[in-house]
Formats: sequence, C-alpha cells, structure tokens
Amino acid sequence: MPRSARKPDPEKPSLGSLRERIDELDRKILDLVSMRAGIVEQVGELKHTAGEVAYVPARERAIYERMIAENPGPLTAEQVKRIFTEIISACRALEHMPRVAFLGPELTYSHDAARLRFGSSVEFMPESTHAGVFQALDNGRADFGVVPVENSTEGTITLTLDLLIDSALVIIGEVLLPVRHAIGSRDGDSALIKKVVSHQQSLGQCRSYLAANFPGRELEALASNRFAAQRAAEDPQCAAIASLAALQASGLKVIAENIQDIATNTTRFLVIGKRPVERSGSDKTTVLFAVRDKVGALHEAISLFARNQINISKIESRPLRSRPWEYIFFLDFAGHRDDPRVKRALKALERKALFLKVLGSYPEGRSISA
Repeated sequence: MPRSARKPDPEKPSLGSLRERIDELDRKILDLVSMRAGIVEQVGELKHTAGEVAYVPARERAIYERMIAENPGPLTAEQVKRIFTEIISACRALEHMPRVAFLGPELTYSHDAARLRFGSSVEFMPESTHAGVFQALDNGRADFGVVPVENSTEGTITLTLDLLIDSALVIIGEVLLPVRHAIGSRDGDSALIKKVVSHQQSLGQCRSYLAANFPGRELEALASNRFAAQRAAEDPQCAAIASLAALQASGLKVIAENIQDIATNTTRFLVIGKRPVERSGSDKTTVLFAVRDKVGALHEAISLFARNQINISKIESRPLRSRPWEYIFFLDFAGHRDDPRVKRALKALERKALFLKVLGSYPEGRSISA
C-alpha cells in the first residue's frame, strides 16, 4: 500500500494531540520559570538588605550538578547545563544585570566562554586586549572579566599570568571550553587560497592540518579569530581559521570543520572579579610566590602541599621583571583557601617564601561536553 494511503494507527497519538501536549507543557514550564523568577526577586531583596553579592558561583554550581545528576534524558548533560544556564542568567538579571568584560570582539572563543559561564542575560563588554579586561574591572565599568589562561595544545598564555601579578582582582571561577576550529573563505575553494589568517594560538593548534592541506601558504597571525574571518571576507585568496559561528557571521563558506590537531583541544579561561567567593565543595586555588635563590628552596615549598595531602595540578614559573634572573611561581592546587588543610599549607609556605599572594579560590571547572 502506498505510504500516503496508510490508515493511522488508532493506538498511536496523532500529530495534533502531541502538539497539544507540547503546548500544555510549555505553559507549565513558563508558569514554573515565572514562579522561580519571583522567588529570585525575593532572594535579591534579602541579599541587598544583607549587603550580599548577587552572583554566587558555588550556589550556581550546586544547581547545575543537581540537575545533571537528576537528568532522566533524553537531553544530554551539556544540553541540561545550557538550559539552566539561561534560566539562571535571566533570573539573576532581575537582581542585578552583570557587566562582563572579555577579550573581544564578539564571536571569539572568549565570548563563547563568557556566555557559557554567565548566560545571555548580561551586558557583554568586548575589550581589545587582556589588559583592557582587567582595566574594565579596575575602573568600575565591568563587574567580571573572562580571560584565556591556558590551552591544552599550545600551553600557558603568559600575558594573563603577568597581569595577575600586580592586580588586586581575584580569580572567582574557571571555564573549560572545548575549542573546535573551522576554516573558510569567501568562495570555499581551497585551491584559490594563498594566505591563512587567524589568532596565533589557533594557527598553532591547527599546525598539522595546515601543513597537510595548505603547504607553503603564508600564515598571518591577527589579534582575534573574528578579525581573521572579517579579513577573509574581503580577500578571495585568504582563508580564516575561526569558530563555525564566526565564519558564518562573516558570510564565509566553510572549507572544513574540526581541523584542530588534537580532538580534545580545550582552552581554560579564568573568571576574575573583585571579591573572593565561598567554598563550593570542589574547589581549586591559585597562588603565586617567590622563594630564596638556594638549592632545594622550591622543593621545600612544594613539599608542604604533599605533607598536607593537597594535590598540585600545575606549576608555572615567570621571570620577575624588576629582578633579572629571578622567578616567581604560579601554583594551582585542589582545595579552597578556607579549608583547614589548605590553611595549614599556606601558613607554612608564607614562612618559607619571600612573598605569597593568593590569587583566588574558586569552583573547579569541568568540561561536561567531553
């Protein structure tokens, strides 16, 4: 029997009845979200009276983890996280509309990280430099900032570390963003391409792909992937590496997607603010310190964490600009500065170090899309 002549199965719901159920559920969802927003407004009034901040990362982290744990499917953990990010973002804006500075322009990976952390109901403020993000907070134009600090392929972004040395701002969170690069051009014809443009980090993350598919082509590093896409839109012999969204926004045709050399390519972003945040139960702390220039001094400092059963996840050295051939060390480790074990370790380190600065304790970032 032709498909068009098949009789509907009386035991199966019709398309119309399914749509009616969806409409009914949508009304219930709207009612529940509105009720939630009303309660958030009451919470905001209580916070304002008590002088408390509107943005509490530990509380939001607990909500996300609970919703993901209770997710019955078929939505993925990432989809659930994104839905509740937007609900929380919209409700938070009823208390206070956050102003978030990021390394711009829009449609960069820094912009993606900022949206992943804060949702869409914020005032985004693109800055042209890392220093500009810090300055936006220092002069009161922004409440929070998002800056890249490390890539799993290319390593540490030292400029961010250097800015943290003298800044009074604190780290209040981190975002682990899976980075998926695409390459595109005006015509989408790789044979026409004589130059490939992108941010320096992105060019490095696609080194093998470029060598195999665009050998001998000129590579030019620009300030951002978004600028690269705009440049390629003006020159038919130029291709840009950027996110798929950035390529499409510039009207480019995609030559290839997922061209990063390492499939799990991830960039770590720091969220910076003006006030420390409370414990979440699964935290990370970042400190910087200097030790005396003598044999075993660094080993002695590091051993203090092992004695207190604290796991160190990263150590990075940077030269002291005021003292040639002397170094300071950045340390990431598990725990919050208010944890008893961490308190003991930091107190002991303070006695041994020339100086010690706690850059922040914050909820540990997790990549749920991996």
